[in-house]
Amino acid sequence: MNSTIPTNPDVCLTRQETADALKAAGFPMTAATLTTKASRGGGPTYARWGKRTLYRWGDTLAWAENRLIAPRRPRAA
Repeated sequence: MNSTIPTNPDVCLTRQETADALKAAGFPMTAATLTTKASRGGGPTYARWGKRTLYRWGDTLAWAENRLIAPRRPRAA
């Protein structure tokens, strides 16, 4: 994949394509981290197709956005 953000939320991406798309969307993520989260829990939902792991882009983006914490203001000095 060329590190672009998918426009179709229903597109299925491989683990590497998902990591690349998340990086392009501003969420630093590696394929290795997605692998770890798939085995330990806490990651985005995924499906298996044969030996391939596929992530639906809309679900993955929602997962990443839900991990954001509320914006904070700096303390006055």
